[in-house]
Amino acid sequence: MNLLRRILRHPLGCLALALLPNLAGAAYNFNFPEPVTPIARETLHIHNEFMLIITILFVVVFAIMIYSMIKHRKSVGHQAASFTGPRSALQWLWVLIPFAILLFIDFVLMGIPAVKAIITMEDTKTRADMVLKVTGMQWKWQYEYPEAGVRFISTLATPRDQIANAEAKGEHYLLEVDKPVVLPVGKKVRILLTSTDVIHTWWVPQFGVKRDTIPGFLRETWVNIEKPGIYRGQCAELCGKDHGFMPVVVHAVPEAEYLAWLEARKAEAQAAAGSSDRTWSKDELIAEGKTVYEKQCAACHQNEGQGLPPAFPALAGSKIVNGPLLDMNGKAAKDGHVDRVFNGKAGTAMQAFRNSLSDVELAAVITYERNSFGNKMGDMIQPAQIKALR
Repeated sequence: MNLLRRILRHPLGCLALALLPNLAGAAYNFNFPEPVTPIARETLHIHNEFMLIITILFVVVFAIMIYSMIKHRKSVGHQAASFTGPRSALQWLWVLIPFAILLFIDFVLMGIPAVKAIITMEDTKTRADMVLKVTGMQWKWQYEYPEAGVRFISTLATPRDQIANAEAKGEHYLLEVDKPVVLPVGKKVRILLTSTDVIHTWWVPQFGVKRDTIPGFLRETWVNIEKPGIYRGQCAELCGKDHGFMPVVVHAVPEAEYLAWLEARKAEAQAAAGSSDRTWSKDELIAEGKTVYEKQCAACHQNEGQGLPPAFPALAGSKIVNGPLLDMNGKAAKDGHVDRVFNGKAGTAMQAFRNSLSDVELAAVITYERNSFGNKMGDMIQPAQIKALR
């Protein structure tokens, strides 16, 4: 008890006690996460090699400095040297020899391994087994397997109640998605990256991959995952309001499991295409539209459609939402509701959803918005009509 009183009287004692629960529960990791790709493993190897080199240099240089200061201090009778005359050969050697050593270290011990690693990292095409296209958008990722004709959007799956502190945080808070990327183990995957709006960064630490997605540009990287598992990352670029809510989740599985997953996604895509041709009831569209809205639209326009003006206008009472769906010719009315969802609005955060949402999803979310948030248009649009507008 006396010890506790002494600690509490000390200015730093209270701070230490306050931090103690956090320190006891923290899982400290002073190294990189476990590398599971050649790029990540090579990055870790070079990092460790460079740290060893600069640590040796640090110790040697400071040892010489400390020795010199102690050995040649004034208190033991040493006098300061004067350098008024021409430089001697010994003085030049003291300058040139360390300089040559540093050049050797920089170019041979550090430069050559670094250049070789960079060349390997940039070699995306040699012996690539498949292609994955990644498109960043505010604030989600679109993944496409061009050779298989599979495409889907991956959005944050963390419940909004957790984000609003209305319930306890989950184990993978802000690092969970509704549709993860699935990739085969032991295959070189060439990854193409772009963006529809602003710069994002696709980053998975255990892959050693961190590459910007830039509007109007197609960038490249590659991975060859060596170990099955679930790998999590994030957007690492400040890309807007919900920057912290666009995680990356990759499931690395054996090739047979990957092929089975791919076939299942193809079947889902065919079923979705077929559902565009049937007639949906308004209640069905509204129910589906609510799900789509919460995943795709609520981040900007809010759950109740109140928006965040002026950047994100309210949908409740909106002239566009309560305006015409189609013009007299059955086309999307210019600057109307369908046109805005289809094509977005240039110069704003409103993106075009025509290439990222299916016919059913577009029809459903449009119908939902026109019959929610106090909007009472009472009409709807069928997926078949959306399909015809494409």
